[in-house]
Amino acid sequence: MSRLRLLILCGGAPRHLHFANALCGRADVLAIVQESGAEWNREKILRVLRLKTLSSKAWRWLRDRRRYTGDREARFFFGDAPATLDRADLVRSFPTVNHPGVADLVAALSPDLIAVFGTSLIKGALLEAGRPRLVNLHGGLSPQYRGADCTFWALHNGEPEQVGCTIHYIDPGIDTGGLIAHASPEVRPGDDELTLFWRAVAHSTDVFAELLDRVAAGERFGQQQPGRGRLYQVKDRLLRHERALARRMPHGIPADIRLPARTRWFPADETRDIREVDTACAISQ
Repeated sequence: MSRLRLLILCGGAPRHLHFANALCGRADVLAIVQESGAEWNREKILRVLRLKTLSSKAWRWLRDRRRYTGDREARFFFGDAPATLDRADLVRSFPTVNHPGVADLVAALSPDLIAVFGTSLIKGALLEAGRPRLVNLHGGLSPQYRGADCTFWALHNGEPEQVGCTIHYIDPGIDTGGLIAHASPEVRPGDDELTLFWRAVAHSTDVFAELLDRVAAGERFGQQQPGRGRLYQVKDRLLRHERALARRMPHGIPADIRLPARTRWFPADETRDIREVDTACAISQ
């Protein structure tokens, strides 16, 4: 069985580096694209300087500084080892994944699959060049939990069974493309939001790596999402929601809630014209 030729688009946090390292062990990785965030223009500067935008960014900075203090994420994924890429020689940096150079890279490398985790919303030339090969790891169970902070919202809504990640094809919507797999982590008493989120990422990374083997062996995946569900945006998470979850879970997940790790695959329906689901579901060797 030949290995897939893979292009990885990912962020720079420890969870993203863990994802890239795992996939490097299961495919022939051609390049790892990371965003430098260095591209500014007049429109972007004016948007950031709006009072509402500044206050929102300040709140998120304070919140995340408190949550991520002490390098907890790096220790979760790397232990005492440094949080680094195993194949740093493959890194290609662009201001954003939607930079024209990334679409050009896709055309030049012609990968079998493009694995995405933790980047800006993909659109424009990259979306057109990448489909039907773009596959995303989203930190929520679509379609019920699309968008941002999905682990938080599942816990806030009293649905720990809905904590997990979705592996799906990328289409023009936000986390709306054809479903490949749902990966839900083990849930233990005392778990907090970040622990559950990181465990979900670790589990779904293993599932993503398995996907590469199964696609290389000729399996096909992809089913249309059953409805639009709900989209959560970063701006939706306010202090009152944080306090509500703190009241609901003052000591993390309650002692009477335990759930095993679960994985649900969504194989392609061979009896249907796959274009009725999404052209992105038609990956085959």
